[in-house]
Amino acid sequence: MQNGFTPKQLGFSFPAEWHRHKATWLSYPHNENSWPGKIETIYPSYNLFIKELAEVEQVHINTLDDNQKQWIEEELKKISCNMANVFFHPFKTNDAWIRDHGPAFVLNSEEKALVNWKYNAWGGKYPADLDNLIPEQIAEYLNLTSFSPEIIMEGGSIDVNGAGDLLTTEACLLNENRNPNLTREQIEDGLREFYGVENILWLKDGIEGDDTDGHVDDLTRFVNEDTVLTMVEPDKNDENYQVLQDNLQILKKMRLANGKQPNIIELPMPAMVEYEQQRLPASYANFYIANEKVIMPTYKCPQDDKAVQILEQVFKDRQIIGIDSTDIIWGLGSFHCLSQQEPELNNL
Repeated sequence: MQNGFTPKQLGFSFPAEWHRHKATWLSYPHNENSWPGKIETIYPSYNLFIKELAEVEQVHINTLDDNQKQWIEEELKKISCNMANVFFHPFKTNDAWIRDHGPAFVLNSEEKALVNWKYNAWGGKYPADLDNLIPEQIAEYLNLTSFSPEIIMEGGSIDVNGAGDLLTTEACLLNENRNPNLTREQIEDGLREFYGVENILWLKDGIEGDDTDGHVDDLTRFVNEDTVLTMVEPDKNDENYQVLQDNLQILKKMRLANGKQPNIIELPMPAMVEYEQQRLPASYANFYIANEKVIMPTYKCPQDDKAVQILEQVFKDRQIIGIDSTDIIWGLGSFHCLSQQEPELNNL
């Protein structure tokens, strides 16, 4: 809290992802344990992600040291990236998943601030000491007010529509490895006070292979104030079929803050992606909404084209860019997990 006030009490809220961005923040991948035996293969797709972003907004990249910074610069220049929009910061991280360890930028009518949620690497699964420093380093760099609730929260566990509604899952936020001392009601209060929302919408479980315990950004995403895209599995024999059907039925019974039932657009899952006999959490829902573009993961399967067509119908004002994520998903996340938007202040 700031002088005893929460962001909501000061008029702040977390904008929807389609709110115009000033920048996207990234933590450049370096942790070989996240892509064991394969990290070198992810850089072409990851660098293409940076190139696409830099065409439409600033890109701020957290780096380990000068050697890594120099290598990244060289690789981006090779693919003709707009380097005028790329900025590097010597902010060391444990890993690349800035959606979860980065700040949540909030706005009111006069000011931008950020929320520095506590982060324990998805229930203490991995080290997070350096990752936990990132929000305050960014706050200092940008000279922004920082709110620090004593609540463990990950950006990938929630999605908002900018009109008072927040989507999340019971599997993640009610998991005893996150906030065992908080009740469901206390967690809801924290979401309302620090994201500046009114209406908490709960789905159930996540997809197979997701070691975040069910992040909503692999399941269901707001695409405008009244509409969600939600993943469905057509194959009744697939282990994701029933989980996604259950969430679909919950969505059909939901009511938004405005009293309306959400419009629901179904997005079929990609073909199963496995590596070293491990099922990976491949999902088209892990797209990232940038200025004038939506960047979505693809998986070298026939379903890719159908997913692009659905997103093109939904985001008529944005170009849909599919980037191969079959190697990136070995790290158990994709482009949304790897990015965090910083909104423009004057687009309220």
